Amino acid sequence: MKNYSRQREAILTTLRSTNTHPTANWIYTEVRKEIPNISLGTVYRNLSALTEAGDILCINLGNGTDRFDGDISAHLHLHCNCCDEIEDVQLEKNAFLKIAKERGFIPRNSIYVIEGICKKCNLKTILNGGN
Repeated sequence: MKNYSRQREAILTTLRSTNTHPTANWIYTEVRKEIPNISLGTVYRNLSALTEAGDILCINLGNGTDRFDGDISAHLHLHCNCCDEIEDVQLEKNAFLKIAKERGFIPRNSIYVIEGICKKCNLKTILNGGN
C-alpha cells in the first residue's frame, strides 16, 4: 500500500473486516473506536486514495452516498432499492476478464451492480398484500 499511515491502515482493515458495503460515515464511526481523534475528512481522503490505488472499490449507486467494498476481486453486486442492502455474488473466476480479453479490451477497474428488489423485501411486499 502506497503512502502507508496508521489511519489508512485502520480504514482498510475496518473495510476488509465487513461484507456490508458500508458508507464513509459507518467506517468513520468504526475507525474512531481505534483512533478517537480521526476526522471524517481524513476518512474521506483515505477512502479516495485507497480507491484510486485499487485497494478498495467505491460503489456509486446514484443516490448521493457512496458505498465501499474491501473485496476487489471481480464480482457482482445485487443492490436492493427497498432496503438498500448490497449482496456480493461471486462469478466464474475471471468471467468478466475473459469477455474483455476476447474484445481486445484491457480493464483497469470494474464494478458491477444490478438494481432491483431482494428476496426479503419481495416477500414482505407479498405478505403485505402488494403494498
